[in-house]
Amino acid sequence: MASKLDNTLNFHHQALSLRAARQELLSGNVANADTPSFKAKDIDFSSVLQEKLTANTDNIRKTELKITSPMHLNGSAESIINSNTLYRVPLQPSADGNTVDMDVERTRFADNAVKYDASITFISNQFRNLLAAIQER
Repeated sequence: MASKLDNTLNFHHQALSLRAARQELLSGNVANADTPSFKAKDIDFSSVLQEKLTANTDNIRKTELKITSPMHLNGSAESIINSNTLYRVPLQPSADGNTVDMDVERTRFADNAVKYDASITFISNQFRNLLAAIQER
């Protein structure tokens, strides 16, 4: 039972951290909509999540690295995203080389936010059900 709960929580932890990092990536695209030669970035969420979950399954008891300098990488979702960043091909090329399409960015930003909120709601309901099962007589 504990391992099943741990696997479920690990999945949601990884998904939520990737969703938050993706939201930062998409907001960076929106912030640079008027920057000449800026290339819009995104990730393939499902493949990055699968890679992250596979890495954690392979190393269930992996050793944490000791960070002795602020310049060390922390191995968080941002480092996974940076290694899996894709550049978006624009539907309409702009004269200044910027590939940000605000309609696409707004849509993906909103979609990611809704899915983040849905994951939060789902995990909250799971904890509520678990608490109810524990307290039931």
